[in-house]
Amino acid sequence: MPTFDVQQFRQQFAFFQQQPEWVYLDNAATMHKPQAVIDAVTQFYQQYNSNVHRGAHQLSQRATTLFEQARSTVASYINAQHLHEIIFCSGATAALNQIAFGLMHTVLRPGDRILLTQLEHHANIVPWQLHCQRFGVIIDVVPLTPDHQLDMAAYQQLLQLKPKVVSFSHISNVLGHIQPVADMVTLAKAVGAITVIDGAQGIVYQQPDMQQLDCDFYVFSGHKLYGPTGIGVLYGKTEQLARLTPIFAGGEMIDSVSFINTTFNKLPFRLEAGTPNIAGAIGLSAAIEWLQKYNNQQIVQHKSLLLKEFYTGLTAIKAIDILSSSVHNAGIVALNVDSEHPADVAELLNQQQIAVRSGQHCAMPLFSYLARPGAIRCSFAAYNTLDDVNRCLLALEQAVEILTA
Repeated sequence: MPTFDVQQFRQQFAFFQQQPEWVYLDNAATMHKPQAVIDAVTQFYQQYNSNVHRGAHQLSQRATTLFEQARSTVASYINAQHLHEIIFCSGATAALNQIAFGLMHTVLRPGDRILLTQLEHHANIVPWQLHCQRFGVIIDVVPLTPDHQLDMAAYQQLLQLKPKVVSFSHISNVLGHIQPVADMVTLAKAVGAITVIDGAQGIVYQQPDMQQLDCDFYVFSGHKLYGPTGIGVLYGKTEQLARLTPIFAGGEMIDSVSFINTTFNKLPFRLEAGTPNIAGAIGLSAAIEWLQKYNNQQIVQHKSLLLKEFYTGLTAIKAIDILSSSVHNAGIVALNVDSEHPADVAELLNQQQIAVRSGQHCAMPLFSYLARPGAIRCSFAAYNTLDDVNRCLLALEQAVEILTA
């Protein structure tokens, strides 16, 4: 197989042409945007800017065509069975809230159980928690093994409690560990659970196939797939989407309204209230079409090489506490420098124009479990290079010398 041409890939990003001095390792937070995405969004605003669906003029009709083509692009990319199974929203957080709120009113009853994992982002904890406190639903949590992988034996045991919903991340946003999602879905479905996957980090690692995965819901954000901010996707099987009570009302999601009663529109519009992020959807479509020009297996191999070099370098630096395992890792590494505050280390890296993230990464329960105040998170993308790895390692080594002197 030919090797991945990282330099050609980087050339597609204006950021790296205009800011070549920066090493950007905050990709788990958001990705940079290729010129193809910037051009698509700019073209919409310059040439077709209009609201979608009911407009009688050509501009609205063109905007509607582009918007619905974006839905088709997403559906094809994740192999959804029907176009109406793609719901546009503002991001993975909004999608998880829609699912949690929607199911609480139609499926969950007092005493029912929801199964989450210790790895979850707050967006896959708090929406469930809000309604559990209100409706008397119980949350169970799958623990981790000593090497911070999901404890699959414990997962199977907790499934025996017959949870109504099982919700988990495809890839940990803190540790980068890839979960055995196909097995987890199969096991959960065997006890009759509704399965929800937070694909915020998973969507960029591999192209998920909804027919093979067979989950009930899968959510992701466009900005972590080289697309614009403010656009995301809630995928759901038709029969599961039909069970969701709408949590936003108005606009295209209405079929008819009186002061006595309202009837809702058909899917997908039933769950898309108000004016959608039209430019965002068009930009996400452009990102997917652009990304499909590259061989994903080559990208995975390239990131694996970067990760291997990074781990090798980290083990040679004294005082580095690595929280992430190198096994089944998608390219996200959480680490600390002895007992030093992660923000101090991150600032020293920032002074050398190396962008990383520090803190608890919207995963406070995980850090309580790990007994750590937080971590520095270095996350790699296809446009990162071995030079980026080496510069980060050198900066970490210098930070250790400064902070532990």
